[in-house]
Amino acid sequence: MAKVSKKPTITPLGDRVLVKPLLAEDLEKKSPSGIIIPDTIDKEKPEQGEVVSVGEGKYDDRGHLVPVQVKVGDRVVFAKYGYEEIKVDDEEYYVLREDQILAVIK
Repeated sequence: MAKVSKKPTITPLGDRVLVKPLLAEDLEKKSPSGIIIPDTIDKEKPEQGEVVSVGEGKYDDRGHLVPVQVKVGDRVVFAKYGYEEIKVDDEEYYVLREDQILAVIK
């Protein structure tokens, strides 16, 4: 009987988001609006990635669940520091809180 390899499912807890970072070759040096981004900005620019999984959200002071605003498949920009790196089956992912996401790229 052949062994079937099933990719593990990772579900972040609370308001955390699992992001697969985009590789350097996936990022363009020109913004969608045509602005050319200089090479010198590379060292301090925010990171980009694709949302792979999201938690259910977090509870506010009244006990109401506030769902996460981003969804699986969203391309997001997030702060360069402050995320946790994890590796699953030789794939690198970042786990970060929703408030660390700066923007969604449409």
